[in-house]
Amino acid sequence: MKIILTATSPNIDSNIDPRFGRGAYFIIVDPDSLEWQAHANPAINASGGAGSQAAQFAAGHQVGAIISGDFGPNAYNALQTAGIAMNLYGDCHTVREAIDHFKAGSLTSVNAPTGPGHHGA
Repeated sequence: MKIILTATSPNIDSNIDPRFGRGAYFIIVDPDSLEWQAHANPAINASGGAGSQAAQFAAGHQVGAIISGDFGPNAYNALQTAGIAMNLYGDCHTVREAIDHFKAGSLTSVNAPTGPGHHGA
């Protein structure tokens, strides 16, 4: 299963970006092999609907889970509909650290939107 993590730069050792819809980069990782790819978030400058567009990106890459710091209602609903699990970074600081916590099962699962959304912020 592949996962997506939001990051501040295009590297597995970069700092986390707590924003899902407007995070700078998506790091797609196979947590078992640690093979990864970085993608600039295509929705980062969207005038609206960044969370939904980011969720479509994730679904298009057939990931099983997302790790980020915030999931607004539109992103949450789109990811839930796509069957993609959502997890919070918690106290992790880097992408690699979050992968380790994911593999250990120590991240918090998201079962509702974590905020009101930002509507083009």
